[in-house]
Amino acid sequence: MKPLNLRVLIADDHPAVRIGIESTLRESNAVTVVGAARDSTEMMEMLKQHDCQILVSDYAMPGGLHGDGITLFALVRQRYPLLKIVVMTMLDNPGIIHSLLDIGVPCILNKADSVSHLLPAVHAAYASGRYLSPSMAEIAARTAPHRPDTHAHAALSKRELEVVRMFVSGLTVTEIATLLHRSKKTISTQKGSAMTKLGILRDMDLVRYGMEMGLTSTSAAPVPPGLPVVF
Repeated sequence: MKPLNLRVLIADDHPAVRIGIESTLRESNAVTVVGAARDSTEMMEMLKQHDCQILVSDYAMPGGLHGDGITLFALVRQRYPLLKIVVMTMLDNPGIIHSLLDIGVPCILNKADSVSHLLPAVHAAYASGRYLSPSMAEIAARTAPHRPDTHAHAALSKRELEVVRMFVSGLTVTEIATLLHRSKKTISTQKGSAMTKLGILRDMDLVRYGMEMGLTSTSAAPVPPGLPVVF
């Protein structure tokens, strides 16, 4: 039987993290690291150059031409549907976790959890399985979306509700502004107004409320590269 050889591309904007990930992956004889990118620009270029099976990537990598977060991973899923993805992040936003699961990224690790979860996640991704590190699994289970009968968000305007849905789905204010062709200031104002009407003070509580109410957006599509944001 031919030995397993998983070709993995790493992407993270912190050099020390890239080195740590690569060192951990090289502990397995079944893994070959084909490259390490520092932003979305390098990552997309390396995906074109290398025949890799698995991408291990940070969630937030500012500075690249293709953005980061949900926008980036939706683009990767569109261009490379057979590529398996493992996302690592320090963010504990339930909206981000559920949005990643919704776009077909079922292997998500919290960087605060043990590095021992990395190799199992890579193997799970290769097998088209699901792997959430302990803290991510707890958040995903606690915030599993459902639709109760009471909808306090009925008091929100159409635009406020639209912004809340997209924010709960894991998009940033900047990404929402780009998609809706509004300024960041306008989006922030509409988000703040919605939180005031709902009696919510923290972003985390807004996300939790949105997940409980089933307020996830079906229009949280990838932001086209190069599309300007109006400030």
